Amino acid sequence: MRMNEVQFDDSAPVDGYGPGFFRVGSEVFNGAVLLLPSGAKGWAGFEDTGALVAAASEVDVLLLGTGAEIAHPPVALRQAVEAAGMGLEVMASPAACRTYNVLLAEGRRVGVAMLPV
Repeated sequence: MRMNEVQFDDSAPVDGYGPGFFRVGSEVFNGAVLLLPSGAKGWAGFEDTGALVAAASEVDVLLLGTGAEIAHPPVALRQAVEAAGMGLEVMASPAACRTYNVLLAEGRRVGVAMLPV
């Protein structure tokens, strides 16, 4: 088996997560988090569509982690993100962490908004 070291550009991958927190680039974020090419910051949750729409110039696809289980996002959130020209992929937060790291390693223009598990 051949092992390859993953190299990330300027964005930090998700290093870990647990009940109520995410660790991104060795920094711990309690609660929901938004990771974009411009950096990581806290996110106010499903009602905070403004932060997601503002990311339209940075990302092509936005992953949405809905917590421990996959759930339907509010219709208003989906409509706002899609109207801004971004694709929206909804999944449980653990899957969103893994998918984000893979796409980030591929150099994709990806962002992720996640609710904690």
